[in-house]
Amino acid sequence: MKETDLNWLSPMSSSLRSFASDNNSSVDPDILKGLEIINKNHAIGYGDDPYTEEAIKVIKEIFSADVQPFFLLTGTGTNVLALAQLLKPYEAVICAETAHINVDETGAPEHFCGCKLITVKTTDGKLNPDLIKPYLHLIGDRHHSQPKVVSISNATEVGTVYNTKELKALSEFCHENGLFLYCDGARLANAAVYLGVSLKEITVDSSVDVFSLGGAKNGLLLGEVLIFSNKKLASNFEFLQKNGLQLPSKMRYISSQFLIYLKEQIYKRNADHSNRMAKLLSDKIKEIKGIEIVYPVQANSVFVKLEKKHISRLLEKHFFYIWDEQQDIVRWMTSFDTTKEDIDNFVESIKKVLSTS
Repeated sequence: MKETDLNWLSPMSSSLRSFASDNNSSVDPDILKGLEIINKNHAIGYGDDPYTEEAIKVIKEIFSADVQPFFLLTGTGTNVLALAQLLKPYEAVICAETAHINVDETGAPEHFCGCKLITVKTTDGKLNPDLIKPYLHLIGDRHHSQPKVVSISNATEVGTVYNTKELKALSEFCHENGLFLYCDGARLANAAVYLGVSLKEITVDSSVDVFSLGGAKNGLLLGEVLIFSNKKLASNFEFLQKNGLQLPSKMRYISSQFLIYLKEQIYKRNADHSNRMAKLLSDKIKEIKGIEIVYPVQANSVFVKLEKKHISRLLEKHFFYIWDEQQDIVRWMTSFDTTKEDIDNFVESIKKVLSTS
């Protein structure tokens, strides 16, 4: 079979390193190497392949023999189907005002689940029992959506991390009040590495009912794992997965990534690096006059308050997102492939902009 010369793609490959999102990063070379290996032969589709079987085995070894994992395509799809599995249409989700399901999913949870999101203001992106208590009076009143799920992210959308004590307090409170606790784990590896604990300690051991383990933000090509801590909660989920457009036919290309990611501890290596790069960036900018770091730097993001004119000038050279237009807060994300040179170049740009404006 004739090989195709794809060098025409090279001019489209930009050398730009941005601090906008860890979604913008490349794919870990070890993951690509693994995909090349599994790409040599055919395999049965929809998860009936040896790679998926082995990945499930490894997940059970890491978390618990009683967990039930499912491999899905996207983060939004994973969040939506997790909530759909746990909710009836008249029930509600309690989440932080900054939650991804509230801010960045275009109403997908409400659309597909028919549920209501009850949003809570927080100072650090984290929920706690005291913040949830005021909404419990809704339970039993037929005129209100019934709270049933508390949804958190770890790490949160503002880069803060729930520790095991906070998680256990939250899960205990939820279970005492008939609520499920769901964790969006798009950056779960970053949270675990920051705390110096295992993935199991901040999920199953902390009595989180259902959680996701993301990979696309930490070196994978795409894919998520939705993990039910108790198999009973996963009853008939395979039908919802297909019905909800999240059952990949070539499942092995997702499951094998997680097999490599977990077995070779790539998740830990990559999360550790991206966290350290965020810490390095924050250390280098915190003494610069005119910059205010607004949230603790715990995972791989740095949130900064800057004057509008400085934001505009920085955006001329570096791509990143404005987090809060009203308060002039921007978000700078680091990735597993962010280098010290990237940080140094960015910091130099910041210094130059702030010193000449």
